[in-house]
Amino acid sequence: MRKVEEFFANIAAKLGEDAVNRAEETVSRYGENTMPGGSRPPLGVVYPRSTEEVQVIVRAANEFDVALYPVSTGNNIGLGSRSPVHVGQVVVDLGRHMNRIIEVNDKLGYAVVEPGVSYQTMYDELVRQGNKYMIDVTSGPPQGGVMGNALDKGAGYAPYFDHFGMSCGMEVVLGNGEILRTGDGALATGNQLNWHTSKYSYGPIIDGLFAQSNYGIVTRMGMWLMPRPPAIRSFHFTYEDDDALEEITDICRILKMSNYVPTLFRVANDLYTCGAEVVSEEFTQSGGQKSISDEGRKRLWQQFGLGSWTVSGAFYGPSMEAMDPQIQRVRDLFGRSGKARYISHEDAENINPLKVAINAFSGVPSASELGLLRWRPGGGNTWFLPGTPTDGQIANEFQKVGRAIYEKHGMDYMVMNVCAARFMRGLHVITFNREDEDECRRADACYRELSEELVRRGVFVGRAPIDYQKFHMDQTTDSFRDACSGIKNVFDPKGIIAPGRYGIGE
Repeated sequence: MRKVEEFFANIAAKLGEDAVNRAEETVSRYGENTMPGGSRPPLGVVYPRSTEEVQVIVRAANEFDVALYPVSTGNNIGLGSRSPVHVGQVVVDLGRHMNRIIEVNDKLGYAVVEPGVSYQTMYDELVRQGNKYMIDVTSGPPQGGVMGNALDKGAGYAPYFDHFGMSCGMEVVLGNGEILRTGDGALATGNQLNWHTSKYSYGPIIDGLFAQSNYGIVTRMGMWLMPRPPAIRSFHFTYEDDDALEEITDICRILKMSNYVPTLFRVANDLYTCGAEVVSEEFTQSGGQKSISDEGRKRLWQQFGLGSWTVSGAFYGPSMEAMDPQIQRVRDLFGRSGKARYISHEDAENINPLKVAINAFSGVPSASELGLLRWRPGGGNTWFLPGTPTDGQIANEFQKVGRAIYEKHGMDYMVMNVCAARFMRGLHVITFNREDEDECRRADACYRELSEELVRRGVFVGRAPIDYQKFHMDQTTDSFRDACSGIKNVFDPKGIIAPGRYGIGE
């Protein structure tokens, strides 16, 4: 403990007293999350103002053997928020002061950001500069970090949906305190003309090593921006049959393989679309022991004019009228079986559960889906995020497996599948009463059984909550784990940056 005290004293002396916060209220707040495993209070929080100050913190952590846990804005709700992986780490809050948009390049369409830049901040700045460009957003909190989401392999729904894929050139403080600049930022001359425009420069592409890892602290990143189209026109189809997911998935694959539809498809079930708007009427009746009944689901359909599944996508064009032929084409495909009911863009704007989809396709941050946290009382929320092939038969099989597991544990099946040409990510929400010990236990068991069942079928997760990062790393091969550990030893030989994050360095 003496070394911890010396570490904080060292930081305060070098960076100022206001760079350190160990107040009980602060420690409690940074340890809070929505996980079934409970809070993880840090030893304290430090607030750097620059890359150089991050270096100071990292070097002090090496000297005094203190584990650090860097966060950008701390809005990773459902995956851990700001909590360290383990109790007793020191949170490095990069977002408090390092929140500048360093550059917006109007000609080449990219921005350079620090960790604390949120989607709302980026959106507001682009609007201020004339709304010529848009950044792809999540449907999560508007105060979520642009950089943090990209580094955790987060994604959106517009053509620039691959947030890490749309990053270009980063500055990293490694675990030994040295600065690494990737891509053309590595030029010894210091001339960085192409740093944020050329992804594949000389030598190994090492940027990916800093996604979902703990090898360094990223302090700067370039992000590519999408030109904002003159008009955006969404379309929506709703189905009442649970097993219609097979048909939906196969149509989405056809339309995405040719990239006829430029956005990804949001294929959300009834509880995902409607659960953000209301609370469960049946929770009190069963004390949270049972999943919602089919009758309860159908009451939601009637209330919102939706069904078991709702499909959303969008076109971009010079005017709303110019997109009439594209809209007709998708109406023909989805309408062929007679199972789907079309909802136009204009009608969807008056249906609250569909507004979030329109915002997402338009690059407008929205807090609407945070309402899912209120579906059950108690604030518990965790996300199970597997990816499957865009194959209707497989998708339908997996939804049957998922529904059965949720029901077994008394949870409410809440999922959105985000479909690309060959791959679809399943956003499974487990909402539960975190103040109820039994419900926490059942939520945890539900997550683990979902993962174990899908792993047996060859499906892995794309992101992981902090409660399950070691659990998922243990599902990989020895050679993969050994490679991750070997890289950790090179970049962070004393293991001071987020030991245990994504199961690395345990």
